[in-house]
This record gives sequence, structure tokens and C-alpha cells, in this order.
Amino acid sequence: MATILVTGGAGFLGSHLCDRLIERGDEVICLDNFFTGRKQNIAHLLQHPRFELVRHDIVHPIFLEVDQVYNLACPASPEAYQENPIKTIKTSTVGMVNMLGLAKRCHARILHASTSEVYGDPQVHPQTEDYWGHVNPLGPRSCYDEGKRVAESLCMNYHIAHKLDVRIIRIFNTYGPRMDPRDGRVISNFIMQALRGEPLTIYGDGKQTRSFCFCHDLIDGMIRLMDQNETVGPINIGNPVENTMIELAEKVLKETGSKSKLINLPLPKDDPKQRCPDITRAKTVLGWSPKVPLEEGLKHTVAYYREQLKSNPKA
Repeated sequence: MATILVTGGAGFLGSHLCDRLIERGDEVICLDNFFTGRKQNIAHLLQHPRFELVRHDIVHPIFLEVDQVYNLACPASPEAYQENPIKTIKTSTVGMVNMLGLAKRCHARILHASTSEVYGDPQVHPQTEDYWGHVNPLGPRSCYDEGKRVAESLCMNYHIAHKLDVRIIRIFNTYGPRMDPRDGRVISNFIMQALRGEPLTIYGDGKQTRSFCFCHDLIDGMIRLMDQNETVGPINIGNPVENTMIELAEKVLKETGSKSKLINLPLPKDDPKQRCPDITRAKTVLGWSPKVPLEEGLKHTVAYYREQLKSNPKA
């Protein structure tokens, strides 16, 4: 049994990670400032004897004794991270320094949740971990993209200078239950619009692609990366099956049974045209590949959002 700190533990992915760690017998300290995290995501764990919730912002130092750190603290959707871009940058830089310092003091292994956004609007397809990316450092997404790139650099420099045991995961589009209905990313947008009978908003011509990984698959890959001793990473974790936005909209309409129409809006600035992981390294090093097809994952996600609307029609 290990004592494990999960920053951003009340968030969409953080809460699923807390569940998995509790299930396998670990002690879990869930740390969250609730900027985007939600108490309802971890409400079922609050009375568990091996779970502890701490309200804290990693931009400020904290002193804990732990064996492992999963650093998931940072808003992940463009709508959320652009709401307070300076805060987003500080979370990925100052917050990262604080978590690396904590891990160094405790001699703990630390996994940093990086992102496919480090590849920007990629000129290489699919994206391998060796690709340096094509990122606009001054654009509206730069607070997140560049913050995560600096965080990766911090991890590698702590690893080189202090022999800190680090792991870097690059997370591609992930979806599933507990993603905030107001999250602003495409799957939550499409499902909520379909369930409300509203038009589904397609940005641009809808031919841009994304690859969607179900949350349970993602958490499995994350834990495998943390627990292996072969590499510090980075390792891409995502689903290599691409879907255009139009294809995704059609799948959502089919699963929800909605008669909503599709409408087109201008493409946001710096929105990537293609995003798809090369997961060769994940397969080779971790023995990992996604198992849940999009249709099955959408079924679970739609069911979750239906329940959210039943309990809170304004969700």
C-alpha cells in the first residue's frame, strides 16, 4: 500500500484515478482548488478510510509525506484555461515547481499529466513523442500549450539535475462520465446540445479530426506509466482512431436519438486541424492500447449526462 497524492483529484480524470487507486488498496490524498474540479465527482469517496480531501492550490507550497504524486492540476478545456490565462500558466509552472519540490523532498516518484496540446497545430501526422510541435507562443491557447511545455522541461531538468524519479504522459482527447456538462469540449458540447434538442455547433467545415479515448482506458495507461521502470517518457496515451467532427456529431445524434440539426460557426484561432497519437511507444513499453470503442464510450457518457439533466435541468 502506497500513499499517493493526486493533484486535481476532484476533476474529471483525477476522480477516476482516485477511484482506481482506492480500489487497489492505496492511501489517496486528493488535492484540488475546485476551480474546475467538482465535489460531486469524489463525494462517494469522502467517508472512505483511505481517502483524504485537501482544498489547496498548487501555486502555493504544501508539505505532505507521500510515496507518489500524480500531478493533474490544471484546467484542461480551452474555455476553462482561457478564463484566467495567467492563472493557467502559473499552475503549470509555479505549481509544477512546487510539486517537483515536494516529490524531491519525499523521494517520491512524480507523474506529470502533460497534453497533446504540446504538439500545437501539428505538421506531422500522427504525432510521435519525438515531434517538437507547432505551437503559437502568443495565441489564445498559448497559456495552456506553453505552460505544459515548460512543465515538461521542468520535469526533465529535475530528473537530470536531482535524479528525481519522473514520468511524463501526453494525454490526447479523453471523454466519459464526470466530464463537466459545461466543460466546453466537443463531446460534452455535442451530447448536451443533442439532449436539449439544440443545434450541434460545428466549427469550420467539420472535417478537422480528433481521436477520442474513453476515460477508463486513459487511467489504465496512466497507472501503467507510473508503475513501470523502463522510461520517464514522454509517452502518448490516446486512441489512434480518428473521427471528423461531422462523424462525431452523427454518432452522438444516433446514440441520443436526437433530431437536432448541425450548424456551422467560424473555426477558433489556432484550433488544430488534425490530432491523432502514434501509440507505438505505449504499446511497446506499457503493453497498452485502448479497448473501448467510441460507440460504447458514448453510450456510458450519454447515460451520465441524461442523469445530470434529470437532477439539474440547468446543468
